Amino acid sequence: MMGVGKTTIGKILSRKSGLKLIDVDKLIEKKEQISISNIFQSKGEGYFRRLEEITTIEILKKNYKKIIALGGGAFINPKIRKTVFNKSISFWLDEKLEKIEKRVSKSVRRPLINNNNSRDFIIKLFNQRKKIYNLANFRIKCDKMTKIQIAEKILNIYEKNKNSK
Repeated sequence: MMGVGKTTIGKILSRKSGLKLIDVDKLIEKKEQISISNIFQSKGEGYFRRLEEITTIEILKKNYKKIIALGGGAFINPKIRKTVFNKSISFWLDEKLEKIEKRVSKSVRRPLINNNNSRDFIIKLFNQRKKIYNLANFRIKCDKMTKIQIAEKILNIYEKNKNSK
């Protein structure tokens, strides 16, 4: 889900593990030479989701260990989810809705929120997505934990399970 801290936690994980962080949204912005918000505005969400699918699957199929920060909607895509399950270990950063709302309401870089700026939309999106996020290999309840504690918990789980993939 947007606003849970995937990129921030990914950077901490990268620093602590020595593994490369690949932020899918940032990679798409670099390839397209335009922001995600501008992709949504000029080419539409469908175009972005196709780019996201192609880019994410391409990254996942490369055979080296890495940390991947997916966009908030990527795991909803069945093709991406299937590739994630086949090629990696997945973590759901489960954050309280109130914290997500607070974080995303401050951002102008959230195209879904910018186009649907309402609390009801965030609640609906959160409730739709959490059913699918629950399919992740591991759920990390983020409330009452710092970003560093979350990263350390992920690393501990990863170390115990890295040979399963």
